[in-house]
Amino acid sequence: EVQLLESGGGLVQAGGSLTLSCAASGFTFEDYAIGWFRQAPGKEREGLSCISRNDRSIFYSSSVKGRFTVSSDSAKNTVYLQLNSLGSEDTAVYYCAADSLSCHRNMAYWGKGTLVTVSS
Repeated sequence: EVQLLESGGGLVQAGGSLTLSCAASGFTFEDYAIGWFRQAPGKEREGLSCISRNDRSIFYSSSVKGRFTVSSDSAKNTVYLQLNSLGSEDTAVYYCAADSLSCHRNMAYWGKGTLVTVSS
């Protein structure tokens, strides 16, 4: 069974940093496209980053490029999202997702999310 478990969220002051983890089980993440998304209160879900299935290239949305960084640890079957220079606009529930084909808005498998709250 494919499962994704996010962790690492919490309360952080504006300008601070956090590292989110996405632990994968039931599959090898290197064989899947892995995406990071977030949903702020009252807003639509937003795609932040994605590791492509084929060449493992990493895409970042313009809203986080230069501030957020994706990395991975194949031994732990875990993908990370480093969040830097956080602002109140980054407050949201952050999700990781996986898909056996490609990066897209409605990926096949989702974690339950981890809440990031940025205080000003």
